Amino acid sequence: MTSPEPTPDATPNASADDRANSPGTKAPADLIITRCTALVHDDHEQIGFVEDATIVVRGGRIESVTTGPVDVDVPAAEHTVRIDARGQVAMPGLVNCHTHAPMVTLRGIAEDLPIEEWFNDFVWPIESNLQEKDVELGARLACAEMIRGGVTCFADHYFSMDTVAAVTAESGMRANLGQAFFSSQGDEGREQSLDFALRHRDTADGRITTSLAPHAPYTVEDADLAATARLAREHGLLVHIHASENRDQADTSLARHGRTPIEVLADAGLLDTDLLIAHGTGIKERDLPVLAGATGRIAVAGAPRGYLKFAWPTTTPVRALRELGIPVGLATDGAASNSSLDVWESMALTALVQKFTEGDPRWLTSRQALHHATLQSARAVGLGEEIGSLAPGRRADIILVDVSGPHTQPVHDLAATLVHSARSGDVRTTIVDGRVIMRDRELLTLDVPAIVREMNERMPALIDRSHGKRIQDYDT
Repeated sequence: MTSPEPTPDATPNASADDRANSPGTKAPADLIITRCTALVHDDHEQIGFVEDATIVVRGGRIESVTTGPVDVDVPAAEHTVRIDARGQVAMPGLVNCHTHAPMVTLRGIAEDLPIEEWFNDFVWPIESNLQEKDVELGARLACAEMIRGGVTCFADHYFSMDTVAAVTAESGMRANLGQAFFSSQGDEGREQSLDFALRHRDTADGRITTSLAPHAPYTVEDADLAATARLAREHGLLVHIHASENRDQADTSLARHGRTPIEVLADAGLLDTDLLIAHGTGIKERDLPVLAGATGRIAVAGAPRGYLKFAWPTTTPVRALRELGIPVGLATDGAASNSSLDVWESMALTALVQKFTEGDPRWLTSRQALHHATLQSARAVGLGEEIGSLAPGRRADIILVDVSGPHTQPVHDLAATLVHSARSGDVRTTIVDGRVIMRDRELLTLDVPAIVREMNERMPALIDRSHGKRIQDYDT
């Protein structure tokens, strides 16, 4: 990239700051990454790799991705961060398209159970004990885990979201946040979800976007779903909801109401909004033409590890959804069910489960899995024009992945190495909006030992179930 000629005022003896402020002279780059291999998308959305790449970032956005020697003719600046990334792959940051970040406090609390017992006997009774401090600590630990795993953005659907928003801002991450609500709360729950969404939209220097977050068709009545659709259209908000989570839910909905959960959403007008459906493993053949007729931007978030743990008989129908042009983003769900917020693992499992389900080793390919992990996940959370690829103009959400370890060598097919051999622990550096928030595995915005100490002090009161209360009954 060639810079403009210096003006007469930009003399060789001028200071760097003077030159940076001279008319016609570029400001210094904020970040320059050199000697990496960059994962890029071509005009046909195919995954490719650029060797010996240099990535230049200014103002939180990617300015260029070039190969070989690059002309970065900018004044020297103390704030310019330079990273030599030899032996590392630069990728768009991963997106966790559906999670409940504060639920890391319940990691491992209810294992080897069917979902009805998991919800009714453990999770919802414990969640009735949650205090704002528990949510804060859980969100802090979740953000730390995700940053270390190369996640730069997450879509969260939970309670006390003012607290989660504050933690997100402090951590340096990007997020789409929604205040969950149930019809059992009356109109107040829906109003609180809207109030949160409007107050926090585009906060944290634009890193926080928001959604309306009805829990699910089996906990939110038709009238509330229709009201949510109207509010979403009026205010231009994404709607984030659990729907057709598993086959039993879909079958029960048909038996009770004569409609699948997807048909319930359609009747409520939610398919005419921007809609993120969590899970969708119960999507039926009859739902596909309904989804095809949607006028809104529909996406589905798949979290395969949880489905395997709960022994659900079906998984997110990725192939059918792709044929409809519906993005399928990668997710983990909450760590209470998944035990992990590792989106890297979700990527590998998505590829493997799809091969098994389809009975076809050629589907899903490694490059297709990387597409789900990058652009499709960005689109799922409504940020498809901002993140998800390393291209000029995109927000600089970048991770650097070390592929020099024994478990990733030799590299015959880099896409396959990233999906099936690399691990979240191979992420060396995590960057959001051009700001480095982890470098060489050192977290720069969160103190994990302090978080864990305080969390463990609060744990006895949090996990007490002797009161027998539940915030809801799981009965689909």
